[in-house]
Amino acid sequence: MTEPYAIELKGITKRFPLVLANDNINLKVKWGSIHALVGENGAGKSTLMKILYGMQPPTSGEIWVNGQPAPMLDPRDAIQNGIGMVHQHFMLVGPLTVTENVILGMEPTQGTSINYAAARKRVKELIDQFNFGLNPDAKIEDLPVGLQQKVEILKTLYRGAKILILDEPTAVLTPAETEDLFRFLREQFAQQGNSVIFISHKLHEVLELCDEISVLRDGRMIGSIPREGATTETIARMMVGREVNLKVQKKEAQPKEKVLEVVDATILNSNKKHVVDQVSFHVASGEVVGIAGIDGNGQSELVEAITGLRHLNRGEIRYSGETLKKVDARKVAEAGLSHIPEDRNERGLVLDMTTAENMVLGQHRSSFFSGKFGFLNLERIRKHTETQTDLYDVRPRSADLPAGRYSGGNAQKIIVAREMFRNPKILVASQPTRGVDIGAIEFIHRQIVRARDQGLGVLLVSADLTEVMNLSDRILVMFEGQIMGEVKASEATEEQLGLLMAGVKAAPAPTEKEPALA
Repeated sequence: MTEPYAIELKGITKRFPLVLANDNINLKVKWGSIHALVGENGAGKSTLMKILYGMQPPTSGEIWVNGQPAPMLDPRDAIQNGIGMVHQHFMLVGPLTVTENVILGMEPTQGTSINYAAARKRVKELIDQFNFGLNPDAKIEDLPVGLQQKVEILKTLYRGAKILILDEPTAVLTPAETEDLFRFLREQFAQQGNSVIFISHKLHEVLELCDEISVLRDGRMIGSIPREGATTETIARMMVGREVNLKVQKKEAQPKEKVLEVVDATILNSNKKHVVDQVSFHVASGEVVGIAGIDGNGQSELVEAITGLRHLNRGEIRYSGETLKKVDARKVAEAGLSHIPEDRNERGLVLDMTTAENMVLGQHRSSFFSGKFGFLNLERIRKHTETQTDLYDVRPRSADLPAGRYSGGNAQKIIVAREMFRNPKILVASQPTRGVDIGAIEFIHRQIVRARDQGLGVLLVSADLTEVMNLSDRILVMFEGQIMGEVKASEATEEQLGLLMAGVKAAPAPTEKEPALA
């Protein structure tokens, strides 16, 4: 008799108004395996997993767990069936301890009181069993991101999870933390007969970790393939439906004059804590300088200062050798800087405005788009939008569609098109491919390399280490507001950058010893 599957989804369909999110999807996950679920944004991955975890009901179809039908009316049903889900954005309470977060909602009681001693004992047993290296009494707000993720996993184990759903689990981890997570999943979880559904856009991690890979596209299951024989190219082709070049093609940089100089930049937060601490570096025309690091280590505040959205407490920023007397976003743009912001919805686009209106944001005062008396030349703006959406392959090609109706990748292309049209000297690209499709990633990477080759100085800020290593000519690493070191991209390794991202400073270059006196 064959062993039943851990999870079997049969004909899962989910309809929303105007959208068919999941279309008759069948998926089988074996016990003792790590099963990847991949696909572009909007392919239906998140919807499918929300259905499995009881967060949304399917329009039709069945869920089977361990060979038995198991309707998931809410997450309590999923938990009772041994399913746990770790979301991309952690759901932890900062001021509470590890133990308090783990037991939240399932507190053991003694009479009318919480039996904290029993809870702490059980949590400690789980920590020791899985070698998580956690202090059950530590506060969440004092833990690094990698340990916070372990607390999220611990929450599911405390509830008896035998099947783990992990949504982009390595997005905020250093390489060392990622390897630590993989070791746990392989050697301590799956090896004990449990199962993992692993959602990720990092295809090299999928190939390293997973036993089987299922691909969704446009809400449909394209197919499932074993890891053996699979390549990033074959998976990308299944995801997109065409050949995708995942390797960034670029010639050696030819840096020239300095176009951006940051000198002793220091930024304090509202609590007078240094979020950027005496940071100095430069970007020359014709090169890409990457800043790597886990989110929350001062990169966002530094970019805000460079782009005129925040003032420095100390230090100086020079644009093509000039220090601006009055620093704001408009003055910085006039000095020749274009900005792809990390949050396209909050700072890159006005979602209720049309494509055409967004395409000229910040440039509407220019004589090219405004007439003699300051009135917008709507016909010219429309023709410009049609040209740019065609040039940057924005789909659908509509000047009138509200920006909020575009997919992540196409919305990002509108921003890239607008910022490149300014003919800047400096391009600051902050998380330029976060949350976009693999096809759009390929396109945006080409535009960044093209900008460099046209003589722009590019500052790339990304939490995606692969992206930083592929695009950059020089790499800086930030940790707790400081630059931990600089590495030539051609010589950089993930291990070396991972240590810097974890706060281990680069050793100074060795100096030759003077010969001893005779």
